[in-house]
Amino acid sequence: MSEPSPPTSEPTRPLTGLRVLDLATLFAGPLAATMLGDFGAEVVKIEHPRVPDPSRGHGPSKDGIGLWWKLLGRNKRTMTLDLSAPGGRATLLRLAASADVIVENFRPGTLEKWDLGWDELSAANPRLVLTRVTGFGQFGPYARRPGFGTLAEAMSGFAAITGEPDAPPTLPPFGLADSIAGLATAYAVMTALAARDRTGRGQVVDMAIIEPILTVLGPQPLWYDQLGHVQPRTGNRSQNNAPRNTYRTAEGTWVAVSTSAQSIAERVMRLVGRPDLIDEPWFATGEDRARHSDVLDEAVGGWIARHTRAEVVEAFERAQAAVAPVQDVRDVMTDPQYTALDTITTVDDPELGPLRMQNVLFRLTDTPGAIRWAGRPHGADTDAVLTELGLTETEIKTLRAEGAL
Repeated sequence: MSEPSPPTSEPTRPLTGLRVLDLATLFAGPLAATMLGDFGAEVVKIEHPRVPDPSRGHGPSKDGIGLWWKLLGRNKRTMTLDLSAPGGRATLLRLAASADVIVENFRPGTLEKWDLGWDELSAANPRLVLTRVTGFGQFGPYARRPGFGTLAEAMSGFAAITGEPDAPPTLPPFGLADSIAGLATAYAVMTALAARDRTGRGQVVDMAIIEPILTVLGPQPLWYDQLGHVQPRTGNRSQNNAPRNTYRTAEGTWVAVSTSAQSIAERVMRLVGRPDLIDEPWFATGEDRARHSDVLDEAVGGWIARHTRAEVVEAFERAQAAVAPVQDVRDVMTDPQYTALDTITTVDDPELGPLRMQNVLFRLTDTPGAIRWAGRPHGADTDAVLTELGLTETEIKTLRAEGAL
């Protein structure tokens, strides 16, 4: 039984008409392409005929079908193509001629080795935006090293400041650097396309995964440059304000409290019965409060420990103080705010039936994004894409016979 094709007609979305070729694997590059597809871009996922994107096999699966791929591959048509084969190279150039964006994450020099570098691709299509996502960028002493998000999390300083003071540096249990790079890459692509609207020419986007995570870590380089300050590991505490921590409730659950604003800090101390601390000279600034975290954590933690999570959240809301329950995915799936926003939405999938996954990243009032379909089987749209490109049935059979498809 043949796999049904994804729907082709849809309402106009902000990126309708944009054509994207996703040659990348795993997470950062493919996530950027996913976000473009969420808002209407036509994304064609191109995988090796015999070595599918490894994300299809990452994490848990159901009935032999990788669930992570269902999320990462949504809104993408899938086809196979061996770029190292002569027929594969020629076919990619034909696809590139009518594309707006290519996203790739091969090691620097790989596309050039196949005679598919910028010179060849831009000759085929001067308006093309070639988006290159690698661990370390296209040049420099590390450029040709294997690069993964974990290395970026270590190199950037993230791991060094994460964890308890007397514990080892801590890496995140998910693809943090890759995800940040995916967001940054989607922004970079749109910036390059905006420039193309003015100049008429495409260009190369060089995205190094080690850089966006460094940006979101804030002013650490500036602090070091001007003050010689090196941020230490402080666990859940902050050097910039207090009380700021996670606190255990009477029933053994946890809540997080933040007091980035002075007025919030004062409300929290009144709520927990310690208004006297507000009059302390050190309470006037977040940095000084952070130096007295032990006193503030004892006051806040002691009060929270005598109440249930529901009581804590209700009391903080009444006091207009900032609190949130520490939720796992079970809580997220039923959280009323996420439910109101439709943050976790349902997608019908021909292979697995209804799937619940994260919705598009943001809401637009006039031209919203949408999940049109979840990740499709390996190569499901190869013949359809190539037929639309103008290849005959004989040409497609020839490519398949030589192993290019």
